[in-house]
Amino acid sequence: MEHFGVRVHKISIDAGFGCPNRGGTRDLPGCLFCDPGGSGAVGIDRRLGIAAQLEQGKEVMTRKYRAGKFLAYFQPFSNTYAPPGELRRRYDEALAVPDVVGLAVGTRPDCVDAGVLDLLADYHRRTYFWLELGLQSRHDRTLAWLRRGHDYACFQRAYAAAKQRGLRVCVHLIIGLPGEGRAELLATVAALAALGVDGVKLHLLHVLDGTPLGDLYQQGEIRVLGQEEYVGLVADVLERLPAATLIHRLTGDGPRDALLAPLWSLNKWEVLNAIDAELARRGSVQGCLFGQE
Repeated sequence: MEHFGVRVHKISIDAGFGCPNRGGTRDLPGCLFCDPGGSGAVGIDRRLGIAAQLEQGKEVMTRKYRAGKFLAYFQPFSNTYAPPGELRRRYDEALAVPDVVGLAVGTRPDCVDAGVLDLLADYHRRTYFWLELGLQSRHDRTLAWLRRGHDYACFQRAYAAAKQRGLRVCVHLIIGLPGEGRAELLATVAALAALGVDGVKLHLLHVLDGTPLGDLYQQGEIRVLGQEEYVGLVADVLERLPAATLIHRLTGDGPRDALLAPLWSLNKWEVLNAIDAELARRGSVQGCLFGQE
């Protein structure tokens, strides 16, 4: 609202990108948690082109939220996994749609080489732009278990190169990863806080049918967090992130027809209200513990 003078909402689109972790340059079936349609693909009509997806999303966001401007959010799969010329064509198609005032591009730390980052820096100079990097955890053992195909050092290199070009970077984290407790989560948060990341997007680990993670869950190999546990951990995270870090998301949910667990995540407003209540109970705000531990 401050930047554009009207409500601005993201519209998630599928631009048809692939992923090096799935049918790409590596012999891997994808990350453990990712569904066949790509993480975050809920509600996207892939039959439509980029412009048509945006026009459809504009109608929904205007009707539901009275949005006046929009960001094109390239979300499923790895949205820098193509030659720069092809990336430019798809990004420009989105920006040509009326009232689309910027881009958010979700991708992986191992899909942003120098040529790609130079291209993204050009968009940063001429429009409102966010680069979203999926990290999930700073712990290499967790990244290997998730079959991410990159380590934390790869993220560090990608982040440093993006910041050298002045890009805004939002980092994605998953809360509730098997093998990680509160200490491991807060170690990841401490690393990002020390970097002074521009934004953080928090995800609840949710389990979808048809994924390797879903198979492990149905075999009793993993557990998921309860709502109270998750709410407490989110409050812990917020207290330790700098106040200047923009929180892009506090929770997430999967498609209702494919979600195996936790089913409480479907009540998103209840979860968000519980986070507010927990912060109030503690008398804390974002950043109140930053630099104190």
